[in-house]
Amino acid sequence: MPAVVSGSGRMDGVSLGLVATPASPRPNCTTTDSEEDTVNGGMHTFNQTHMRKAFQLMNDLRSKKMLCDVQLIAGSVEVPAHRVVLASCSPYFCAMFTGDMSESKAHQVEIREVDGQTLRKLVDYIYTAEIEVTEDNVQVLLPAASLLQLMDVRQVCCEFLQSQLHPTNCLGIRAFADLHTCTQLLNQAHAYAEQHFTEVVQGEEFLGLTLQQVCSLISSDKLTVSTEEKVFEAMIAWIKHDKPARLEYMPKLMEHVRLPLLSRDYLVQIVEEEALIKNNNTCKDFLIEAMKYHLLPADQRHLIKTDRTRPRTPISIPKVMIVVGGQAPKAIRSVECYDFQEDRWYQVADLPSRRCRAGVVSMAGRVYAVGGFNSSLRERTVDVYDGVRDQWSAVASMQERRSTLGAAVLGDLLYAVGGFNGSIGLSTVEAYNYKTNEWLYVASMNTRRSSVGVGVVDGKLYAVGGYDGASRQCLSTVEEYDPVTDQWCYVADMSTRRSGAGVGVLGGQLYAAGGHDGPLVRKSVEVYDPQTNTWRLVCDMNMCRRNAGVCAINGLLYVIGGDDGSCNLSSVEFYNPATDKWSLIPTNMSNGRSYAGVAVIDKPL
Repeated sequence: MPAVVSGSGRMDGVSLGLVATPASPRPNCTTTDSEEDTVNGGMHTFNQTHMRKAFQLMNDLRSKKMLCDVQLIAGSVEVPAHRVVLASCSPYFCAMFTGDMSESKAHQVEIREVDGQTLRKLVDYIYTAEIEVTEDNVQVLLPAASLLQLMDVRQVCCEFLQSQLHPTNCLGIRAFADLHTCTQLLNQAHAYAEQHFTEVVQGEEFLGLTLQQVCSLISSDKLTVSTEEKVFEAMIAWIKHDKPARLEYMPKLMEHVRLPLLSRDYLVQIVEEEALIKNNNTCKDFLIEAMKYHLLPADQRHLIKTDRTRPRTPISIPKVMIVVGGQAPKAIRSVECYDFQEDRWYQVADLPSRRCRAGVVSMAGRVYAVGGFNSSLRERTVDVYDGVRDQWSAVASMQERRSTLGAAVLGDLLYAVGGFNGSIGLSTVEAYNYKTNEWLYVASMNTRRSSVGVGVVDGKLYAVGGYDGASRQCLSTVEEYDPVTDQWCYVADMSTRRSGAGVGVLGGQLYAAGGHDGPLVRKSVEVYDPQTNTWRLVCDMNMCRRNAGVCAINGLLYVIGGDDGSCNLSSVEFYNPATDKWSLIPTNMSNGRSYAGVAVIDKPL
């Protein structure tokens, strides 16, 4: 099981203290160390520190090897102790010392199943009620605590592992929990793997699973996947990892891939062309079943009821909105999150360095902050945030320096669009592959665009408005990128020029909110429908905003911060397309931010 390094603000281990915590005073009593009640003319006294002092004294005696009547031996380690103390805290030792076992009268008792240092820690716990659980010791501590029936220690080990769940280790933790019959931890780890399936299948742990374990995972109705393509691709990757040994399992795995839920284009272009499918008749039967499903009229497909036509119904993971960096008024490192359920803002780990005017997206379960401005230089660098570990790390830098760029995820690639390099506005576009950690150029736009907004609709990338440094004009033009042909083409213009507009996607339509045209900062909002290639105006925002962040969640479009031409804004408002109204959320950010990046991520455990 890979180690998980705790991030900023996280504990490296868990300390368990039980007896050392004083009991609460009883009602209507004022006392320090003891409590006194008059009972039937007599005096009843309860001393809260008595047991603590008694155990402290017994531990002092043990450290001096006084009155010890048993020596526990594990390997080369000898641990002196008192039988009555061990028996009072551990059913294992109680049975050993009070039964007919030979150890009941032996002065030396060998504990074969526990290593010496772990035994010493657990005996220390019995006397002190304190133990530290860390990454380094949890895998030996938990089984040893189970053996000695120290259930409090076992429970804290489980809680520690649960707090460390991550896409890179959840399958290992699940296997460990299964081995040691930690039922609750097993269920938590399995649910975590289901909820983070897309990231989990990128790791080595997934490729090392057994056939039964893969089937258990991909057959789950609760699997959280954006499309069934992810399940098909994960299954193929698992087979190819050890093709000679695993090829025979193809039909068994294909039973659990819900091919009818894939698009017809994907079935024809990808599934049908996969050699592993072509060379297996049973797998071809599953493909034919999916094709027949797509030939049915849409209103009749529900009549076909098999395991493969049943949509997955994942348990919804709570989301939070993360706001990264920005200007307040200079570039800042601060990052804060908004919890939609609790209506509260809270700080998370700062960026490694100041960053504003960056492109920010969520991809493969992590948040990418791309390029930007650090108050003195335009950046090529890219920082990545892991919400589970609450820490930032660096990945490969872009080919060019870019601030006020647009960033969006299309397929498995992150696109950095246009921007400003410190001298000129850019028309160039590059794409990042997180699997290979590489940036590569794709086709350039037809127009230079800094302060550009971008969004993805139906497999196409849109670059909206911006500023053309060459003609010194804010732009109303919009371009569409097709990754299949690697070409940009113009689509319908917006009704007005917008540089620094907040661009987001909701319900398959592209929204452009606010922005500016020279000194004029706008509160108007318009929406592009790719089906009709037309823009239409919707209700104005409550406030004029440019350089704001945008995200969409639960059928609402959020516009975060920005500036109104005179000051940075800390407020956030959201648009409900059902009512065509904008509303402010009750709680503002901790400070005003313009040019901040925004993304939506799973709420960390």
